[in-house]
Amino acid sequence: MSAGQEGWLAIAGLGPGDEALITPEVREALAMATDVIGYTPYVARVAPRPGLTLHPSDNRVELDRAAHALSLAQEGARVVVVSSGDPGVFAMAAAVFEALEAGPLSWRSLDIRVLPGITAMLAASARAGAPLGHDFCAINLSDNLKPWPLIEKRLRLAAQADFAMAFYNPRSKARPEGFARALAVLREACGDSRPVLFARAVCTPQEALRIVPLDQARPEMADMRTMVIVGSSQTRLIERPGAAPLLYTPRSAPEGGA
Repeated sequence: MSAGQEGWLAIAGLGPGDEALITPEVREALAMATDVIGYTPYVARVAPRPGLTLHPSDNRVELDRAAHALSLAQEGARVVVVSSGDPGVFAMAAAVFEALEAGPLSWRSLDIRVLPGITAMLAASARAGAPLGHDFCAINLSDNLKPWPLIEKRLRLAAQADFAMAFYNPRSKARPEGFARALAVLREACGDSRPVLFARAVCTPQEALRIVPLDQARPEMADMRTMVIVGSSQTRLIERPGAAPLLYTPRSAPEGGA
């Protein structure tokens, strides 16, 4: 980001939890910022310092948060909107652009940049091995912003296409039944016992990984801090004596499809 007097807006990813996984680009933006805006737990990851104002807010006010950030940048502030993981993956980058499109035309002249981060999907995959080594898709299982029939349709089509699947926001306290429904759809659509990775709080001291066959996966194995990765029909598990198994999907696919 420029160190001049003009305001700017950076939409930054703080990575999956380990401070070592925050990119130098994001660290530089935070060091130059006058204001940091985001969901309360993510703003709490930014150290206070003189000259920096922190603006934590609830997770259900994304568009208000985005408009606030754009307004501050227009007034000359150096603003960083923070998300965990990568800001472009089910996070604040899209919310900022939605607010930008609907807002004053003057906002469109602002210096706005998206600074990528390591998303939980990639961190969980790396911890377990390489389950996303071939074609895969990512699906947000929360039905807060889209109806359940659309989620189910995408689950069935992804299973039909034999993608490995990475699930964000699998099971909330408010809607615990959603993940049970998702597992039922997958068991029906896949018809096999492909491996399922439950990676909770990856890259934090609370990290816990568990791999079970699809027919043994249970809703209570996941919460909102869990990344769930369902392998394709080709995903394999390598057992290792005295060490955690390795989960991977070969880069080649069989002739004629699955």
